[in-house]
Amino acid sequence: MAGAPLVLVGAAKTDITPDLPIRLTGYTGRPDEANRIERRLYARAIAMGADHQNPAVVITVEVIGISQGITDAVASSLKARRGIERERVSLCSTHVHSGPAIRGILPFMFAKDLPAEERSRIDHYTDTIVDKLVNVAVAALDDRRPGSLGWTEGRVEFATQRRRIVEGKWIGGGGADFKGFADRVLPLIRVTDNRDVVRALFTSYACHCTSIGGADNFIHSDWAGEASAELEAAHEGAVALVALGCGGDANPHPRGSVDTAIQHGKAIAVEVERLLALPFRPLGSVTSASYREIELEFAQLPARADLEKRVRTSTKQSRIYAASQLLRSLDTGRALPTSVPYPVQAWAFGDDLAMVFLGGEVVSEYSLRLRKELDGARLWVNAYTNDVRCYIPSQRMFKEGGYEVDQSMDFYGLPGPLSPNTETQIVETVRSLVPPVFISHNRH
Repeated sequence: MAGAPLVLVGAAKTDITPDLPIRLTGYTGRPDEANRIERRLYARAIAMGADHQNPAVVITVEVIGISQGITDAVASSLKARRGIERERVSLCSTHVHSGPAIRGILPFMFAKDLPAEERSRIDHYTDTIVDKLVNVAVAALDDRRPGSLGWTEGRVEFATQRRRIVEGKWIGGGGADFKGFADRVLPLIRVTDNRDVVRALFTSYACHCTSIGGADNFIHSDWAGEASAELEAAHEGAVALVALGCGGDANPHPRGSVDTAIQHGKAIAVEVERLLALPFRPLGSVTSASYREIELEFAQLPARADLEKRVRTSTKQSRIYAASQLLRSLDTGRALPTSVPYPVQAWAFGDDLAMVFLGGEVVSEYSLRLRKELDGARLWVNAYTNDVRCYIPSQRMFKEGGYEVDQSMDFYGLPGPLSPNTETQIVETVRSLVPPVFISHNRH
């Protein structure tokens, strides 16, 4: 790519499909473990920069979420083995709802105690995935050779706002509002060799990985995996990373089958191919990186009497089970948590691109707001990164209520809604981590 500086870049891919049977997660209605694989699951990595430049490694993982424990274990191992600093390692989950349960992610999803043998299989998979993620990162580091980086943006339209709001209040999910809040930008990094052949691609899209419905009980990587597979088939030898943006409140439309997953995956791939025929903005390596863990406080903790009332009066099994588990924790002498640890990470590619990584199921208004407050023409926001502890609602949603604000906390094993100050706290943290040149009033 003319004008692009040479950067040492490597890419790698590894199979992370679990042994069967195993319990899938993301939907509540599946009666038992999965015994079938429709599409295998993968982790992919890109490593950028020479050793003396402090390389940066991004890993995409086709699972429901990565816990802080997994991320810490991977980062610690890469530090010990290859000297990679914590702030230069990022793990992005695709939040696939047709993949295996992960210990520590959505712990109350099934609203019941699983049999010991099912828990054992989940634990075994969780324990083995750490080595696979470390190994794919090391393989990407070992694959580094001179290449060119470039980036651009496109747009894909299948993400829709799923929250249904009437007179300022949430009345249900399952909507498909094309006029509602959604971030449909498709950022793309292209890695080419000295002959201009594509070696790797990295893109993200702000939409739930739920093209496949909850009635299906087989392993599949959904639209993100379909997009990766489509792009890798079109570019022999290339590795295609697909991550998620701020799509916590966005669903694909239409949805409900493998066919719709294929449809949405092809939509991503078609747009990437269109972009590949156009000019890219040259990038160098990651010149600065920062990582900070903040504490997101809950709005209010329930008293024991509140939890006991939930158990007696609730009509939802998920609500009853969560309250009973919190009571069990209190009975063992453990206090309810008062806050949620939350990771925020930012990379800068010189003055050309700022890349932000947010933990959790971040809703669309975060990236829409950040694009306004920072230099949106040079900003890329990823979510579901480093730790998927819970939903991250926008300030507006706290008045509306609904699933993302409070009901989802039952599945995540948390005692109640986050503070309405959450959005302000996260946005201020991002602004403090991104270099000043990317703040809107410092544009030039």
